Amino acid sequence: MATWVLSQCGIKPLNKIYPKPTSRTPSNPIKINNSNISPVFSPKYPSFHISCCSNTKPSNSRDRNWEVKVSTAAPPLEGNLGTNTLNNNNEFDFGAAPPFKLSDIKNAIPKHCWVKDPWKSMSYVVRDVIIVLGLAAVAASLNSWLVWPLYWFAQGTMFWALFVLGHDCGHGSFSSNLNLNSVVGHILHSSILVPYHGWRISHRTHHQNHGHVENDESWHPLPERIFKSLDTVTKKLRFTVPFPLLAYPIYLFTRSPGKSGSHFHPDSGLFNPNEGKDIITSTACWSAMVALLAGLSFVMGPIQLLKLYGIPYVLFVMWLDLVTYLHHHGHEDKLPWYRGEEWSYLRGGLTTLDRDYGWINNIHHDIGTHVVHHLFPQIPHYHLVEATEAAKPVLGKYYREPKKSTPLPFHLLGVFLQSLKKDHYVNDTDNIVYYQTDPDLLN
Repeated sequence: MATWVLSQCGIKPLNKIYPKPTSRTPSNPIKINNSNISPVFSPKYPSFHISCCSNTKPSNSRDRNWEVKVSTAAPPLEGNLGTNTLNNNNEFDFGAAPPFKLSDIKNAIPKHCWVKDPWKSMSYVVRDVIIVLGLAAVAASLNSWLVWPLYWFAQGTMFWALFVLGHDCGHGSFSSNLNLNSVVGHILHSSILVPYHGWRISHRTHHQNHGHVENDESWHPLPERIFKSLDTVTKKLRFTVPFPLLAYPIYLFTRSPGKSGSHFHPDSGLFNPNEGKDIITSTACWSAMVALLAGLSFVMGPIQLLKLYGIPYVLFVMWLDLVTYLHHHGHEDKLPWYRGEEWSYLRGGLTTLDRDYGWINNIHHDIGTHVVHHLFPQIPHYHLVEATEAAKPVLGKYYREPKKSTPLPFHLLGVFLQSLKKDHYVNDTDNIVYYQTDPDLLN
């Protein structure tokens, strides 16, 4: 039985460095080596090359050796940004092409930060599962309305922590064992009603195309033509709390406005044809969890199940939507988005934001250290803080220091609300664009 599970759940981790924007790409891991070769990412970043064929006979994309080789270069000193990073007002321009390369950032990160320790990763899984079961046992035994609200917040946060660990499995940063990543990822994500492979593949697309107006997958801006085609009710729902915080389950079935496809269907445009078996496996695991919950509702009653699982699930969804949104929106300086020749993997990654969540940082596995994670998703979460500190001198002003949080990150709710009021759409044509505000929606 165990052999069958491993064979059905086999999966390769996220590509480590990505080519130009695409929504359907091979899922094989990409190895990073040090050598000098020809450009592929963008004419402005001549240090990258993607080799998509091994020395063996041609095969499908899942069997090819997708490799990125990164040339070695000394990191530039912080502040050595040049006049091309200043705008007409002599202010730093976040949308200007950076003077450093992805390899410069990589070389600044200590080698041990790239090492994956499966035992350490599993220790976080054990820790979180024990906390989840313990919280449920205590809440059920006390069954007090003084306890339930505290339980809902705590358990919803822990569901979110489980999601982050499954997210690491999808990236391949959990371990180097592909079967271990797949089995643990399926268990964690199915338990919180996330289709593991479906989400993993769409999230891969998000990382490969971060900062790209059309090709990004997660909370990307709406071009003006799509925004204006939405009816008034849809606009209001998209930008009025709490509805944006409840978007994730809907996204799993329908994706974002202007895009189509389901995370549950093997023929969805999200996936390559050879990924169909993966999608069927994950959808079956998701369906099994739904059946288990239905059975539990008969055993313990629907109200008790709602209190123990349903409401924490809603809180988990709100955490997921809030964190995902804030890592790509809401900075006091306007964040650029790109399309066409202006987009590159590096420039897109530099549009992401780190956030400080106070006490929650440790609970949700430092997912707030998002810039380095987006550029190098193969780094395990327990090395992200150190890797970020090492990368800062290279990033210079392109790194936006997060505002320090109180024990609980209430300040981020204000940032979220302000962004919803002003970040509505981008223009349809420019290759470097910034969010614009719809005055009708603002009023």
